[in-house]
Amino acid sequence: MDEKKVEIPADADIEQSSSDNVNWEGQEAILKHGTDADEAMKAFTGSEESLVLDEATSKRLLRKIDMILMPIMCVVYGLNYLDKTTLSYASIMGIQKDLKLVGTNYSWLGSVFYFGYLGWEYPAARLLQRLPLAKYSAFCIIAWGLVLCCFAAVKNFSGAVAVRFFLGMLEASVTPGFALFTSQWYTKREQGARTAFWASFNGFAQIFGGLVAYGIAHGNSIHGFSIEPWKIVFLFTGLLTIIMGFVFLVVIPDNQLNAWWLTKEERVLAIERVRSNQQGIGNKHFKMYQFKEALLDPITWAFVFQALVSDIPNGGISNFFSLLVESFGFTAQQSLLYGTPAGAVEVVALIGWGLCTQRYGNRILWAIVGVSFGLLGAILIVALPTSAKDGRLIGYYLTLAFVTGFLALLSLISTNVAGYTKKTTVAALYLIFYCVGNIIGPQTFKTKDAPGYTPAKITIIVCFALSILDLLFIYWYYRRQNSKKAAFRAQPGYQKLENQEFLDLTDRENPEFIYEL
Repeated sequence: MDEKKVEIPADADIEQSSSDNVNWEGQEAILKHGTDADEAMKAFTGSEESLVLDEATSKRLLRKIDMILMPIMCVVYGLNYLDKTTLSYASIMGIQKDLKLVGTNYSWLGSVFYFGYLGWEYPAARLLQRLPLAKYSAFCIIAWGLVLCCFAAVKNFSGAVAVRFFLGMLEASVTPGFALFTSQWYTKREQGARTAFWASFNGFAQIFGGLVAYGIAHGNSIHGFSIEPWKIVFLFTGLLTIIMGFVFLVVIPDNQLNAWWLTKEERVLAIERVRSNQQGIGNKHFKMYQFKEALLDPITWAFVFQALVSDIPNGGISNFFSLLVESFGFTAQQSLLYGTPAGAVEVVALIGWGLCTQRYGNRILWAIVGVSFGLLGAILIVALPTSAKDGRLIGYYLTLAFVTGFLALLSLISTNVAGYTKKTTVAALYLIFYCVGNIIGPQTFKTKDAPGYTPAKITIIVCFALSILDLLFIYWYYRRQNSKKAAFRAQPGYQKLENQEFLDLTDRENPEFIYEL
């Protein structure tokens, strides 16, 4: 069916413009809000050239974008996870004795990271919108590497609290920033798999980190080092992060318009290929109506609930996985080594989820499959007798598949939330409650419950069950909204505006916007 288009002259009185006798309040809202368009409009303003983006050109561009963006994003995101979990490795390498940690001190070191993350998440979201996206992200990466190195100089609990707090503040920009990069550069169909690829490096980081920590601990037991082995872990990961921060600064552009590794024509075509996303590549201006819509949209709070119930287990497992594996009956060094396959499980779960969603669609339903495996694993840990340490270890590995639920909604923030102010607001709320969950999680592992930590394990089971129910609700809600939009577009007299995709409209006010499932 041919698409009807309406030009919006730059000097027109937008408030008075209207389509031919279309009686719809949404059309008036589009005309009103379309005055402050997306950055992508700069690529097309005043251009008389006709663009031809055939399938071969699109695939060639996609390969080029993947080759530049994906390796760097994957490594940096892996370091983002590794930097958080260095504390878990250090927990059985002498840090508790050296810093004289007592009682719940160690649990609070796990939680205080997320207090910094929580306090800075919304300011970080605003800065990601207002400042050049890649440059601000690179600054945060380099700074968090420097702060991580400072951990090697810590002498007591107070110093460790300060370092963990600032580390959380600086890492608060990474996940929302990467969600914005993914929505900028990739089509809706491509976003799920790309999000899975860079997020899967959490698992690679766990494998890499576990092997490095094991090697350092083993080397120290044989040869002895002049400094404590846990300090070497912090220095190694911190310096590696700083190096990758500078690589990020040089290579990653703020958007397609200043990508130095694309030709002028390729920059415009790179924007054209994401036109179907109906959300452009970014808008620097805060829009109050989009902020209010984010707070009033019920799906926002369904996302928030998912972040909470996904990350109460995550907060506990991330900080206590070495002690948890040790509680199955393994030695401290064995727990470092046996913790690494969990990373492989996470990699397989995330990449498998990404490939399935790219081929078959239904990100949410595939996420439910992953969370169900996580639920099965948690039940095995609790239900099996203490003598079945191998079976409980397998259960622990299976719990790592739960991350598909959190990742599915993170990718859907890129895909299904439009309007740049709304997108950054929803991302901030999602990650604020990610922090709340991760703050609560370590507190479920109480010293008095060691070594079994049964209450913490039961909490994990309940959270996984609630996660599945929430995902089912989101799936139902999106299908319902798509049906309503389809019915509206089928009404007589409905017209789509010229370049409506780049007017920085929200997903709810744009009838052309279709939610991915």
